[in-house]
Amino acid sequence: MTVGVLVFPGSNCDRDVRWALEGCLGVPTTFLWHEQRQLDGIDAVVIPGGFSYGDYLRCGAIARFAPVLEAVRAFAAAGGPVLGICNGFQVLTEMGLLPGALTRNAGLHFICEPAELRVSPGGCRWLQGYGAGETIRLPIAHGEGRYQCDPEDLRRLEDNGQVVLRYAANPNGSVGDVAGISNPAGNVLGLMPHPERACDPVTGGVDGRPLLASLLR
Repeated sequence: MTVGVLVFPGSNCDRDVRWALEGCLGVPTTFLWHEQRQLDGIDAVVIPGGFSYGDYLRCGAIARFAPVLEAVRAFAAAGGPVLGICNGFQVLTEMGLLPGALTRNAGLHFICEPAELRVSPGGCRWLQGYGAGETIRLPIAHGEGRYQCDPEDLRRLEDNGQVVLRYAANPNGSVGDVAGISNPAGNVLGLMPHPERACDPVTGGVDGRPLLASLLR
């Protein structure tokens, strides 16, 4: 098992993801520069948080055109596990692998705090380490984390069991309290909270560990 961690100009959580996977779980990782066009030898992909391309235009809008994402698109279509965290979630929506959009927080302020989440794993491959209805605590750190989609899309997501993470106390105004969604096949997950920052009992608890440990199943 080798996990590819994408690196864009402006990524700042790539090393956090590597530390969580290698240091806490013993899962080897390799950095994938945004100009790469191949994912040879990669068994899973993580698009980490940060400010890809400086978040110019809007979050993820420039990153969606990176050459490496064409390979990621094909990898996901073939059933490969793909995880987008914070800015990575924004990138997944911009490139159309997940529906909806992430916009400015309702209060127009950057939010950095722990958030309680309700988990509905359904068929999401990344969340099988949690029980249905389980409450977990993960940190959030974003200025544009307000998930939005039209009512029909939200109803479709809910009917398909794709709303897999919800805020217990909505911090950013996301429609339906959405904190994370999956694709219909369950191999692609996008979420605003940071599981890689909750893998050590000393630094932030361990509620994020089962998500990343799903790769070992």
